[in-house]
Amino acid sequence: MDFNLLWKGIITGLAVSIPLGPLGILCIQRTVNRNWKSGIFSGLGIAVADTFYAFVAGFSLSIIIDFIREYELYFKLVGFFVLILLGIYIFRSNPTKQIQDYQRRGSSHLQDFLTTFLVTLSNPLSVFVFIAIFTGYSIVLQFSHPMEAMLTIGGIFVGGAFWWFLITGLANHFRHKFTINTLYWANRVIGMGVIVIAVIFFIYLQFKGI
Repeated sequence: MDFNLLWKGIITGLAVSIPLGPLGILCIQRTVNRNWKSGIFSGLGIAVADTFYAFVAGFSLSIIIDFIREYELYFKLVGFFVLILLGIYIFRSNPTKQIQDYQRRGSSHLQDFLTTFLVTLSNPLSVFVFIAIFTGYSIVLQFSHPMEAMLTIGGIFVGGAFWWFLITGLANHFRHKFTINTLYWANRVIGMGVIVIAVIFFIYLQFKGI
């Protein structure tokens, strides 16, 4: 059993997760505004979706990859508008109301998981990131070697999950230092930041022709 594949998978999962994009910011915002469980379940939604696309890329599932290439522009547009709506939602969030809602009826961790999972899944272009990483590591997954494939894919999930445990844990550690007024303005800055990132990333993709 080649545990080197597990290590490569963990490194890949970390490499994909560490850049804090809009959804990473959302995980931190949910941790600070609600609690640690809300943030970590949001992070796990991202990790699971990334693992799915790693599976597609690793096994070179040409039917799915060709479908993504064919409708690439539409995927870009959907991803762009989803991020814009996410930014507006965060911008308009009222931390006082969120805290009161959480205290009154709790937080649906399944909903936290599904929202980030589906938003991440709406950006299947990340499959090409995994293709590039697997090419660089010379990793080829084969159905004829299921144990090796499971080690790699499992490592990717472990790496991503570890990152979200770490980043939301740090956010949770410092969350009590934030006042309601600080959270109020943080939501606006974060929301505007998500919108700006979405616009810049969309322009970058068009310019690069990715």
